[in-house]
Amino acid sequence: MNPAKHFVSAAAIVINEQDEILLIKGPQRGWEMPGGVVEIGESPEQAAIRETKEESGIDIEIMQFCGIFHNVKDSICNTLFLAKPVGGVPIITAESLETGFFPIEEALQMVNFMNFRERIEMCLNPAAHPIYVEF
Repeated sequence: MNPAKHFVSAAAIVINEQDEILLIKGPQRGWEMPGGVVEIGESPEQAAIRETKEESGIDIEIMQFCGIFHNVKDSICNTLFLAKPVGGVPIITAESLETGFFPIEEALQMVNFMNFRERIEMCLNPAAHPIYVEF
């Protein structure tokens, strides 16, 4: 029997001073918040900062841990953080075909993959923290 394996990922909901959300447009999932797998030797917070920079070009400061969305079937624990931009400029990469800041309501309409919109909405509601959702 193989030992159980879980993947831990981290994502940042980045809000600028104009109350706009940073989104990237990935080649498979469409518009989403930047994020990815936590590497060995790094914390989820460090991964959210690194992934946001790699995928969007934006440097961030983590403001708050929001919670976890746990994909039980695929054994993925996604940790979610609220953050603010502190530098950098939006870039395009192989992982992000488009990058930009969008008004919150517009951004929520753009995000259609799985429960990613729900993740953003719950992170934007501090009264709901900490979040733990199993699916």
